[in-house]
Amino acid sequence: MRALLARLTGASDGELAASLWSFAYFYALLAGYYVMRPIRDEMAMQVGQAQLHELFTGVFVAMLVVAPAFGWLTRTFPRRRLLPWLYAFFAANLFAFHAAFDPGGTQAGLVARVFFVWVSVFNLFAISVFWSFMADLYDTAQAKRLYGFIAAGGTAGALTGPALTALFVTLVGAKGMLLVSAAFLGVAIVAILRLRAWADRSGAVGTAAEAPIGGSIWAGLTDVVRTPYLLGICAFLFAYSLLSTFLYFQQTELVPAAIPDSAERTRLLALVDMAVNLLTLAVQVFAFGALIRRLGTTFMLVAMPAVSILGFAALALAPGLVALVAFGILRRAGEYAVSKPARETLFNVLPVEQKYKAKNVIDTLVHRFGDVSSSWIFAGLKAAGLSLVAMSWLAVPIAGAWLAVALWLGGQQKSRVRLDFSGTEK
Repeated sequence: MRALLARLTGASDGELAASLWSFAYFYALLAGYYVMRPIRDEMAMQVGQAQLHELFTGVFVAMLVVAPAFGWLTRTFPRRRLLPWLYAFFAANLFAFHAAFDPGGTQAGLVARVFFVWVSVFNLFAISVFWSFMADLYDTAQAKRLYGFIAAGGTAGALTGPALTALFVTLVGAKGMLLVSAAFLGVAIVAILRLRAWADRSGAVGTAAEAPIGGSIWAGLTDVVRTPYLLGICAFLFAYSLLSTFLYFQQTELVPAAIPDSAERTRLLALVDMAVNLLTLAVQVFAFGALIRRLGTTFMLVAMPAVSILGFAALALAPGLVALVAFGILRRAGEYAVSKPARETLFNVLPVEQKYKAKNVIDTLVHRFGDVSSSWIFAGLKAAGLSLVAMSWLAVPIAGAWLAVALWLGGQQKSRVRLDFSGTEK
């Protein structure tokens, strides 16, 4: 059994326990989030597309508050001891929302807006912290062997979450599903504690993790501005979030027009999430490790920009709900199974402070800046009379620029790895 697990995970004997607990951590985190995701998207539909750009602006403003607050926390508290308390705080937030939610399907306008903003912040922040912790535990060589399996844990959780919502939301309502999400966060806390114990035994993290990172609360932002490599990652993520938001806005227009019932829309969104994550899981378990070893990080980074060029062109030629759902499933599965695990390996060559502070700025502020920018761009283009077809054509050259950035980042990572091995750069 141990030999089978080692083959499945790609882990050595000393890494096996850590890889399994990392899998469990990401499983619980994504399961908890994906229980909430269809509820969040339903809140967006209740608010309406006309106000959606305001919601994205609210998310970005919240990120402006969260980023320096997280910088202060990492400067003040040991990061390995900080993480369990952060997830406990998020769980407490869910209990507060449970108290505020109406048992019926339609929520008060303020509650719907606040919940949408909170889930959007939680998603990026909690997952960014997870990958920062992984970059702390594993070096680049380990990441290439283990990240595919670890990411599969998140995908398994992302299958569990929407499946639970699809099965039970019509019985217990969105209010009841929030407690399920909080329980998954409790499991994530247990996994963090077990990984801390493994790190103590193996020395993977070292004594530095027992002390605060230190430095300025603005260090992450200043590092991003001053470092071309980090700016390249920002550009990569910005292009991804820009194109993702274009698709999301089209979804908020087409789905309500086709399905008027709130619970049924939530169920459909959950089923789409399940389809995305089934495809993602298959790629992560059976293909990611072999692909990144044989084809390299650059190929994995370039794959989804190339798919996006073809997908948006196809959507422009044959617009409609079916085409949108099909392209959305393929693109999201490719992001989770291929692009994101490959992108996370870009951070393994960075110093510890940048792994947490700069990475958090990129994963939160930059990601949501892309969202809020594209939301206002979409609203402006629609007000100017552009059709969804025209917007799809506009997305094609953006995807081309995304591909060029991916090529540059792949080459930069190779150079940094070579320098690290030669001992001339950390």
